[in-house]
Amino acid sequence: MTVVPGPGDGDLSRAGAQAYAAEWARAARRLGFVPMSAAETERLLFLHTVRLAQALLAEPFSARPGEEVGRAMVEAHQAEPGLLDWSVTALGERFAAQVLPARAHLPGTAERVAALSGGLAGGFARALRDRTFSQQERIARSAWQARDSVERALRDSEARFRAVFTGAAMGIGIAGVDGQILDVNQSFADMLGYSVEELRRTRVASLFHPDEAAAMWELHQELVEGTRDSARVEMRYRRRDGAVVWADMAVSLIRHDDGRPRFTVAVIEDVTDRHELQQRLRFQALHDPLTGLPNRTLFFETLGQVLGHAGPDDRIGVCFLDLDGFKAVNDSLGHDLGDRLLTVIARRLAECVAQHGHLVARMGGDEFVILVDGGEGLDDAVGVAEMALAAVSAPVHVGGRQLAVSASVGIVECPAAETSASELMRAADTTLYWAKADGRGRWAVHDPERSARDVARSALLAGLPAALDRGEFVVHYQPIVSLLDSSMVAVEALVRWRHPELGLLGPDRFIGLAEETGLIVRLGEWVLGQACRDAEAWRRAFPEARLVVSVNLAARQAEDPAIVETVAGALARTGLPADLLQLELTESAVMGTAGEPLRSLHQLADLGVRLAIDDFGTGYSNLAYLRRLPIHCLKLAGPFVEGIRSDGVRSTADHRDERIVDALVRLAHALELWITAEAVETGAQAERLRALRCDTGQGRWFGPPAPADEITARLRGGVSPGLG
Repeated sequence: MTVVPGPGDGDLSRAGAQAYAAEWARAARRLGFVPMSAAETERLLFLHTVRLAQALLAEPFSARPGEEVGRAMVEAHQAEPGLLDWSVTALGERFAAQVLPARAHLPGTAERVAALSGGLAGGFARALRDRTFSQQERIARSAWQARDSVERALRDSEARFRAVFTGAAMGIGIAGVDGQILDVNQSFADMLGYSVEELRRTRVASLFHPDEAAAMWELHQELVEGTRDSARVEMRYRRRDGAVVWADMAVSLIRHDDGRPRFTVAVIEDVTDRHELQQRLRFQALHDPLTGLPNRTLFFETLGQVLGHAGPDDRIGVCFLDLDGFKAVNDSLGHDLGDRLLTVIARRLAECVAQHGHLVARMGGDEFVILVDGGEGLDDAVGVAEMALAAVSAPVHVGGRQLAVSASVGIVECPAAETSASELMRAADTTLYWAKADGRGRWAVHDPERSARDVARSALLAGLPAALDRGEFVVHYQPIVSLLDSSMVAVEALVRWRHPELGLLGPDRFIGLAEETGLIVRLGEWVLGQACRDAEAWRRAFPEARLVVSVNLAARQAEDPAIVETVAGALARTGLPADLLQLELTESAVMGTAGEPLRSLHQLADLGVRLAIDDFGTGYSNLAYLRRLPIHCLKLAGPFVEGIRSDGVRSTADHRDERIVDALVRLAHALELWITAEAVETGAQAERLRALRCDTGQGRWFGPPAPADEITARLRGGVSPGLG
């Protein structure tokens, strides 16, 4: 006997395997006809024994080798039912102990042996069924042979078929063309809970599940009419006790010699356990394990189906709900209590819309979504949102605590034909954040125009870093003019974005975005460097002008510990004298300054850099604190200047603004500070500010922000004295 490689010597008892194979071979020859010699039979079964041992030890484990061994037995004509019984029994009772004694009692071995037994039986049965069909086809073809040959073949075939019919583990049934059952085997009867005699008095249609009856009768008619010769379907039978049996049925049509339909033969495998497992797996795949609600996958499947079947006049709505402050619950009370809270909220949401038939799903975390299908308009969606908020807001008692819960809801309602699932949910997500921004316990309705603005804002936000790398930003300069002699004494550097698609964008479009992302530090450093380079070029070309360049410093820049080093570096690289650079900070940023930022301001002042407070008068100024800051200039906020008018139509508010400007100018001078009025739009305003002894002015009256070459041209027209 040839010995094949097997598991390691420490696992396989080679003598035990050979003894097991020899016993198996004797059983095969004893229980039925085997068209091989004893040695060949024993060698083949020894190979099967080793294969089963290898499968038992394999990681990961699979019962498939058992199925392959069962099929190989049938293919080797070892197909007697008694041999299958012997093989399965021996495999379960003594295989592991005899072939793998070292592994026989290890955990999991018995389960693996059972799985291999089931696989062997299944493979044997399926191979037997396939061979049965093959034999049936040969029977049908033999009908065209000579009468004597047909009779002999029919007798032989009947004997073989009867052996298979009687001993098969699968159910086999024969029915006439009228649907009357002619015969069934015991396996079929056991499957449905009837006796064989009872089934022989039954029509096929009475066994089908009511939901399957029409389709199965149509299939039967197609077979009888000759439209098809065979079919394979998964369908439901009804047991005698009313239970449902899921079956994999393969049915074939048997014809008379002249081609007329004679009867049908069906081979049925009970797959109820497999079907129920598939259903459980599908439920788990499509439902949230914590709350039991449909999950994100099932929600999008349902939404896609609704949109796919929507008519031109159908509308659809979505309410996207997020609990307010849920993270604080998890962080303070623990995730276990948080999960229990989510379970309560999920149940409430499902109950509050159950009577309306709306789908509630958990999208993940503390986010839920309600699909409002078939509503009449926005009012229906809003009504659902209000019901959901009311359900959530009721106190929740979990873990011996009473929790107050609220939620925010984003509502989207639109014609179903005009949207897609992704667009609908993207809009709902955006609208949810609008609601949360407005405060707790609120709902918001989607506004396409606002959404378009948000999309444009997001596009700008995403493009900022690359724009800075590509050099798309430019600096324009607005003149600051002496109100005493109208000479240009300074310029304010104002950054612009030369967008490749949108054109020249003002700072109001992107400075806030840069501050959100932290890019304002890089951008501010670039503006500072460019402004210093331009200012140094003007100083060299017009040394007597002493033109000061004023650069805005964002709050985040002022808080940056490296700000002093950054400014000193820009001055050193460009050669610009420190007293020709002025840094502007907002009033709110300066007034709350303490610690490191305050030290930075003093260090900047020690460098000789001028410091100015921008938009002075709009915040809550602490004047006692102001006099201790190293400030050189106050820039008067534009709203006060706008109130100064000399057109003969002056209101009480105008007089009040003028008195405020007068007081602020006096305050600045008392603190020995220079004062600049912003937003000077008319000559009348300039004259009035001059009368109030304001030092300098800035605004459209003196010139709009312009590129550096225009400032150069203006300087070329005349030399201006510097700031005092």
